[in-house]
Amino acid sequence: MNIYLQPTEFFDFNKKPVSRKAIEITNSLTTDKEKAIALFYWVRDEIKYNMLTYVPNVRANFRASVTLRRMNGFCVSKSILLSSFARAIGIPARIHLIDLINHLISQKVIDFMGTKVMYVHGYSEFYLNDKWVKLTPSFDPKTAIKGKFLPMVEFDGENDAVFPKYDNKGNQFGEYLADRGVHADLPLEDIDKIFEEKYPSYANYKQGGHFKQIKEKTLTYKK
Repeated sequence: MNIYLQPTEFFDFNKKPVSRKAIEITNSLTTDKEKAIALFYWVRDEIKYNMLTYVPNVRANFRASVTLRRMNGFCVSKSILLSSFARAIGIPARIHLIDLINHLISQKVIDFMGTKVMYVHGYSEFYLNDKWVKLTPSFDPKTAIKGKFLPMVEFDGENDAVFPKYDNKGNQFGEYLADRGVHADLPLEDIDKIFEEKYPSYANYKQGGHFKQIKEKTLTYKK
């Protein structure tokens, strides 16, 4: 269990801004359950969602300290920050990687990715009350409302908090595909290889081409 309490290159809560923020968020709370809930909602709501920073060959994009400084990120970087906060206050935490289809994303995003599958989606896992609990802090309220990614993911400190199978209108929402395992630190080189294999625009970019961008208000954060 000790491995899930250590700082790493990406879970860099040994950087003072990260540890200070974790303590600030939880300072008035007593139990790990209360602290876990507070950390989840802070990262979910305060770190704005921006899918365009998910570029595996830019290592800084994945560090907790960088995500905190920028105040925006994507599923994996937000989850790394959340798990780093947890480790900073003594709660064992890790990242779980999977492949996912979000059936509510726009055709524009599907065209941008070249597939409807979101490869290597990430969420946090906290060890609370003798079990691992899943936490998905991806979409802040503004993004969730704009994209109609509703209901929002909520966390009660005991049960898994992941994208539901269906939205508020009964439409299919989250479909979980391949499980890529749990990790004490991020296997970034593996993610880079998967992106190069699965996403045509990223493969072209790695070969010296221009990385195709997208203007999609529901999934790209602008100040």
